[in-house]
Amino acid sequence: MSNRNIKTSSPAGIFWPFNIYYGWAIASTSLIVSFASVVFYGPVLSIWFEPIREETGWHAWEVAAAFTIGSFAGSIFTALVGRIMDRYGTRTVTAISGMVLAGCMVGLALMQSPWQMWIFFGVGRGFAIAGVQLGTTVAIANWFIRRRGSATSFAGFGLRFGQALVPLAVAPIIILLSWRWAYGLLAISAILLITMPALIYLRRRPEDYGMLPDGELASETNSEKASSGTSDPVWTPTEARKTSAFWLILLTTSTIFLAQTATNLHAVPHFQARGIDFEASVLVVFTFAMTSAVMTVPWGWVMDKLHVRYVIAIVSCIYFLSMVIIINADTFWGSILFGLTFGVAQGGWTVSQRIVVPNYFGRKSVGGIRAQMGLITAFINPIGPLLAGAIKDFSGDYQVAFTIFAATFLLSAVMILLARSPKPRALPFAD
Repeated sequence: MSNRNIKTSSPAGIFWPFNIYYGWAIASTSLIVSFASVVFYGPVLSIWFEPIREETGWHAWEVAAAFTIGSFAGSIFTALVGRIMDRYGTRTVTAISGMVLAGCMVGLALMQSPWQMWIFFGVGRGFAIAGVQLGTTVAIANWFIRRRGSATSFAGFGLRFGQALVPLAVAPIIILLSWRWAYGLLAISAILLITMPALIYLRRRPEDYGMLPDGELASETNSEKASSGTSDPVWTPTEARKTSAFWLILLTTSTIFLAQTATNLHAVPHFQARGIDFEASVLVVFTFAMTSAVMTVPWGWVMDKLHVRYVIAIVSCIYFLSMVIIINADTFWGSILFGLTFGVAQGGWTVSQRIVVPNYFGRKSVGGIRAQMGLITAFINPIGPLLAGAIKDFSGDYQVAFTIFAATFLLSAVMILLARSPKPRALPFAD
């Protein structure tokens, strides 16, 4: 007997009075906290990029270095907190991350030297990646199996919708006041939209409250759970590391992040260098961020039906197409076409990169396996933004950088197709 929508209790008490599975409270909270963390992501930083350079006189690589340091910090922090999240849940780490992000935004509003930006943006991005992104990934993976793609699309929508909306909100502040005011005014949002929701709603696992993933009842037999699709492979971090799938996933996600995060950061400066003014460039960010937000929903549905490696391969090919467009586009409408294409890919990547580890290796050690990957990706992921900035400073444009990224996306498609799922260890989840 299936009871997928029966709620035995509400871990959040009066704050979740709805008679539906509490996992959707986890998914909804993930949407909110992801939205509030976007200040430390490339598309949003790109709006600050030129205003900061114009006031301070810093080089492009100096601003991009803050993003690179943040990506490195995110991988290192992931390695540190991944196993903690597996054991104790994500609530405390995510709540603390909100307070750290608020403090870092205040620091960015007051900074006077590049090294200060490297510290404040670096630490903020590190906590946004490890505390918020990994936190929502682990939380959703623990509460969902069959509906993991759809539930993860909540967090993906929040992240990308924030990247679409925040630039529109801060652009008038930057124009009328300054980019410093924009950072300062946004600091309070981290407390209200990350720390508070995390403390109220995030919980470790459904088993702690007499439930199973997707809303099944804990009283069901093992065979009933397996037939209903709520059994899950159980791999330890050590076991996962011994599979070829682990290394292929690691290389695929690292190369995509290398190119994707660099494009997030440098697409707007690229188009501005080609004559598109500041106001129009904000619309480019809005286009690809809103497109990616909208596309997380259908991509999430697809990933409930189709193996995630095929989705990542398709996404990589669409990313490649967007690189062809950005290399050749030199008009506003060309930049919008890039935004639409890049946004479609971005929506798929936002969901797929979050569920690839739990879908391959199960939910018991998502944090631990991602932690192992973080120790290696710390030295790969941050290269892209810094490389693109350096190429721009030395060659005068981004053509070579985007050509390299195009090749990178094609390589990632090949690697993920080779990443066949390891022979499943089909054990019901047990704590």
